[in-house]
Amino acid sequence: MAENNDLDRRIIGLLSKRAGELIGGFKAKAGSPDIFDPGERDAIFRAVEECSAGPLSAEFMKKLYTDLLSFCMDSVMPVRVAYLGPEGTFANIALKEVFGDYAKELPQKTISDVFREVESGSASFGVVPIENSTEGAVTYTMDELLETSLRIISEKYVRISLCLVSLSEDPDKIKKVYSHPQPLGQCKGWLKNNLPNADVQGVDSTSEAARLAMGDPETAAVASHLAAKIYGLNIIESGIEDVRQNFTRFFIMGERDNAPTGEDKTSIVCAVKDSPGALLGLLTPFSSAGINMTRIESRPDKKKMWAYNFFIDFIGHKDDRVVVGALEEMKNETLFLKILGSYPIGS
Repeated sequence: MAENNDLDRRIIGLLSKRAGELIGGFKAKAGSPDIFDPGERDAIFRAVEECSAGPLSAEFMKKLYTDLLSFCMDSVMPVRVAYLGPEGTFANIALKEVFGDYAKELPQKTISDVFREVESGSASFGVVPIENSTEGAVTYTMDELLETSLRIISEKYVRISLCLVSLSEDPDKIKKVYSHPQPLGQCKGWLKNNLPNADVQGVDSTSEAARLAMGDPETAAVASHLAAKIYGLNIIESGIEDVRQNFTRFFIMGERDNAPTGEDKTSIVCAVKDSPGALLGLLTPFSSAGINMTRIESRPDKKKMWAYNFFIDFIGHKDDRVVVGALEEMKNETLFLKILGSYPIGS
């Protein structure tokens, strides 16, 4: 037992020493949006993965370091983060996985509200969904990206594990099911097979669905484990999503530009000229430069009928020499081109 106590003291001492180093670094950035540096965070996580030989998993160690970073940052300057709320949504889960439990969470009713909170300075950062692996792009976020001066500073992938939650523990008693339309679409097969007679209704968020389920034992919600915990509901069934490899990608929005890390992704939006072969001309510079394009999504231009804007993600940083050259070539084929941000490749 004495040996164990000595080991615990050494562990606590080393954690305290590391916390002191982190606090010193955060103090040098106090008052600046640079206080949260995705590149530095990812470098720490890569080191954690390399050192994690078991029995503690890399995910466990990442959670420990996320909370350590969160505590140290908060001790220097409370970090206010806006997200698509209310509490218990998957955006809330993404926030916690990126910023930890010590961030000051600012739930917002709409995606537009998240952007406005950051643009006004009421929040330092914002967390918004951009796409789901089964339901596709989040168009409200795409529209905001066109207009905002904010930058994408980080991305986070969250596995969407959906639960049927209720005051009741008996699925046979459920007559009504609430959730956001996207989660309802992600588990429509399960609902059809298991609750074929239930009245399924869409609401603004999974958390709002859970709140509604609090008032009636014959009502259930499709929501997260976190929402069930927050609203004191029973989990009747977990993992009800039709596709288990179901992820939502979130963007972290802020004011800063990231420095290159060597493992970066860049997002842009542009509109092509109305001419034959314009789209091919837009994409050719990527191919010629050997740049890996990971996503292209078209979105109707709300200001011009039958015109489209193209959202493109590719591997590389906007300041990389090869990327600079490709973007310069692309400008010859576009009516406009906006760089939305370069950021470390997420996980």
